[in-house]
Amino acid sequence: MPPFAPQVARPIKVAVLGGGMIARLVLEQARGGKLPGMEIVALLGRQGASRTEVLARQFGVPYVLDRRALMAHAPHAVLEAASHDAVREHLLPLLRAGVSVIVLSAGALADQALTEAAEAAAKAGGARLLVPSGGIGGLDALNAACVAGVDEVSIQVAKPPAAWKGIAYVERLAIDLDRLAAPYVLFDGAARDGVPHFPQNVNIAAVLSLGGIGMERTRLRVVADPTLTVNTHTIRVAGYVLRA
Repeated sequence: MPPFAPQVARPIKVAVLGGGMIARLVLEQARGGKLPGMEIVALLGRQGASRTEVLARQFGVPYVLDRRALMAHAPHAVLEAASHDAVREHLLPLLRAGVSVIVLSAGALADQALTEAAEAAAKAGGARLLVPSGGIGGLDALNAACVAGVDEVSIQVAKPPAAWKGIAYVERLAIDLDRLAAPYVLFDGAARDGVPHFPQNVNIAAVLSLGGIGMERTRLRVVADPTLTVNTHTIRVAGYVLRA
């Protein structure tokens, strides 16, 4: 190579946990050249998770069934787009091994012990734990407001009744979701207590809590609303500044 030839940066190797819509979107973007400098090196799924295997085959990405096989592809980072269970199973070992992890199922971090262990594992492994803001715009504004002083943060997650079907917590409430005539509050309390009840539905509340005043002080209200046709998130932030 000529002595003054430009150095070409090596691509960042990324593995993906999960085979749902987010994984598909990432693979589509990578195939379309919209993620320059990034190479998808593996897709991890569970035994019998044919959807994930089909997705991997469709995009020509190696399909693996366990973390050891995933690590054989030497990823620099792993994008978790699977579930709370996937976070609990893979987060700590990956961080300890020096692999940065992007957590999309942020509700798993409502477990304070897991969050603290993850921070320690990232430090020990020299890796990074990243939690994207996702559907929340202006999270940086909340971060800045917290410096000045924020006293109250709340988020209401309201969705059509059908969106809450198949959730164990909701089923225990014995509500006929098909017969609701008015909005029904499924949960109203601290985010730390509420987020685990809705593992696929209120990750946005976990992100808001982590980026703001914490899980205990952030209030979560979950609503089944028969008047809605789209999901609606309402965030309220209040702070009081005393001037001398």
